[in-house]
Amino acid sequence: MTKADIVEKVHGKTGFSKKESSEAVETILEILKERLESGNKVKLSGFGNFVIRKKDVRKGRNPKTGEEMEISARRVLTFKPSQKLKDYINGR
Repeated sequence: MTKADIVEKVHGKTGFSKKESSEAVETILEILKERLESGNKVKLSGFGNFVIRKKDVRKGRNPKTGEEMEISARRVLTFKPSQKLKDYINGR
């Protein structure tokens, strides 16, 4: 599913114009990005949680050469689905 598909669904379900639907989707995504960038957790009830986790520097190995290397510290985005979403996907 693409962002355009989501805009189309919002347009169909709400009766907003395509421009209004696009602006609504863009606004929601921008708010989510801002919250995550600032290190906050985003919880969407009945859907799941988006959390930024910090990964420390660690040793790794280049799969091509087998040479050891250092993997730099970074932040990663994780998603944990809610139990409701898990049940829905599994048809319960």
